[in-house]
Amino acid sequence: MAENSPFLMYKGRPLVRSGNTLYYGSMAEKYVIVMQILSTKDENDMKMAEKIQIQLMLTDPEVRMKDRIVKKSEKVGLYNAMDIGSIWLERALNEK
Repeated sequence: MAENSPFLMYKGRPLVRSGNTLYYGSMAEKYVIVMQILSTKDENDMKMAEKIQIQLMLTDPEVRMKDRIVKKSEKVGLYNAMDIGSIWLERALNEK
């Protein structure tokens, strides 16, 4: 990835937020992580993500949307979601 990327980078891959959905990884690669914020909590006058649904998805546009989901889970907290998401993505992209 380019160092001058317009996106926030996490572990060398782009992290993009659109509303309550976060996308981790590049659409140019075979897989991407999609995280949906299901609930939030107020903490110190800030909204914090609480329950997050994580999906490892294929980026192939030829595959039906329903069939693109490879793995799915729910975690509490953004840190836990990012941790498992980065592991899933790294393993999936390194498969032969």
